[in-house]
Amino acid sequence: MKGELYLVATPIGNMKDMSPRAVDTLNEVDLVAAEDKRRSSRLFSYFNIKTPMISYHDHNEDKQIQKIIDLLLCGKSVALVSDAGTPLISDPGYRLVRTAKNNGLKVSTIPGPCALIAAISASGLPSDRFIFEGFLPAKSSARIAKIQSISSELRTIIFYEAPHRILEALEDMLVVINPLRQIFLARELTKTYETFLSGTLIEVLELIRADINQQKGEIVLVLAGRDPSEGNPDTNESDRILSILLEELPLKQAASLVAKITGGQKNIFYKLALSLKK
Repeated sequence: MKGELYLVATPIGNMKDMSPRAVDTLNEVDLVAAEDKRRSSRLFSYFNIKTPMISYHDHNEDKQIQKIIDLLLCGKSVALVSDAGTPLISDPGYRLVRTAKNNGLKVSTIPGPCALIAAISASGLPSDRFIFEGFLPAKSSARIAKIQSISSELRTIIFYEAPHRILEALEDMLVVINPLRQIFLARELTKTYETFLSGTLIEVLELIRADINQQKGEIVLVLAGRDPSEGNPDTNESDRILSILLEELPLKQAASLVAKITGGQKNIFYKLALSLKK
């Protein structure tokens, strides 16, 4: 008999969100593959789970996949858990699932908490059609390019973002996205200091700038898709002026002049100028 691979969702903050079926599965399998054994140990301690664990993360995935597959082929059952939420969502695991299926092994999912689903359900933005982009690139130039590539997307767009990059991420969105586009920020979902912020892109950015506490914890951003009735609101007059000035002036001077003309922020136009130059 071949074993079975279970994908087990775990709480994203509140331990009470753990399902009885998830607890039973983690107790019954032969082994748990955990993204971070230290974090999973707290979960195991809370629910008195004694099943042995091995680590499974981005840096050891190649080595661990074959080990797990061999165990499954020998009839052992294995559960995969991430640090929090549903496995494989911005976490390693799809290669393991693909390899298991290619070997004729059964894969089962134990559904439960997922931060992106929790965020869009509370956002008040259209949830019938949406896309998930995971984490934006860490470097500003790559981040702007990514935002540019999806700025005309009609569906609601969901991102994860690190707290130390949240201000820069929103500022970079302003480089290419209409400042009046609606956005929703969910911070520390299901935890003690859970916070929801809604408004236009510029409004939410100012709220976060004014409150250092909003720059801490786990963050999900839900951005409204482009409204097709508005044409293309993200191509505006300031972009056109900046493009013209860049033909005659140095980058910094062009950005400064556009800021004076439009009343916008020089650093945002500077980032836009860098993007246009590339």
